[in-house]
Amino acid sequence: MHVGADYHSIAGGPRADLTGQANLEYNLRHGVRHISAEVRKIGPDGAWDPDELKRAKDNCDKAGVVFEAIRMDSEYIMLRNGPERDRRLDAIAGNIEKASQVGVKYISHHWTVIPIRRNTRVKGRGGVTYDAFKLEDNWKDLPVGAAGRVSSDDYWERIAYFLHKVIPVCKQYDVKMAAHPYDPPGLPFGYQGAENWDSPSVFEGFKRYESIVDSPYNGFQLCLGTTAEGLKNPATEVLPIVKYLGERGKIHQVHMRNIRGGLYNFAEVFPDEGEMDFLKIMRILRDVQFAGSILPDHMPTHPDDPGRLQAYAFGYGYINALIHAVNSEV
Repeated sequence: MHVGADYHSIAGGPRADLTGQANLEYNLRHGVRHISAEVRKIGPDGAWDPDELKRAKDNCDKAGVVFEAIRMDSEYIMLRNGPERDRRLDAIAGNIEKASQVGVKYISHHWTVIPIRRNTRVKGRGGVTYDAFKLEDNWKDLPVGAAGRVSSDDYWERIAYFLHKVIPVCKQYDVKMAAHPYDPPGLPFGYQGAENWDSPSVFEGFKRYESIVDSPYNGFQLCLGTTAEGLKNPATEVLPIVKYLGERGKIHQVHMRNIRGGLYNFAEVFPDEGEMDFLKIMRILRDVQFAGSILPDHMPTHPDDPGRLQAYAFGYGYINALIHAVNSEV
């Protein structure tokens, strides 16, 4: 396993390229040699620009960085049964082939029919700000999302249709698909019109999702912070989830985000100060022989660190130290 970096923090200015020289050198300075990118040039049907992918690959190769993964948009899950959805799936199949041509091994995605929910902020150590969420007393009165009302049956039909169409293509081109849980999980059914796939139980959601097409190419971008947001006691309840998915080879990437709190009431904090003991989690990942990237995620903000480069540098060092620590035990 190794530390990785993605689109959450990019050095070089507000419009900098993730695989540009400034960002690659920033990551290399902090021990990061594996990159997960987003594609900027996307066709109307969701098709990726092969020239953009090739430039990213060439930039990474020149710097000695592995172009490991790509984050896919979530437009598919917004679409109901029909020709537009099938066109989107055809484009996704083509994107899988394009990813394989530049050596990318993972495509991650975030199935959201309503936006990620944060509704407050709290102050933290050294004057930082933590993004936070507390379930609203009037949540039933919140407006329905842009996708309209999506029942649990609708959601699972879309997921199953996707997996049955896409996972065989992933196997053909040796590219693994990594699903990120909805953030936050466990929301009550009907929240903004949605019955999310990882509600009411995030663990049961993981089990159902990976069982639809039981393949090593169907797995997860396991966001520990998101998972913890759906648990009443994250410190203990997250460990069997990591063990279950790890033993089945269904963890393709890890987002190492910590929280303070739990189900319906949490704040995103630094990795060393939340509910979860990441040393325990890293030992599980080591023992199941997880071999992918572990990425810092949703780090706190500070006026002196508008791009969160300081915060993510701390995250990279923290993860690297944990990797060395658990590997030194064997």
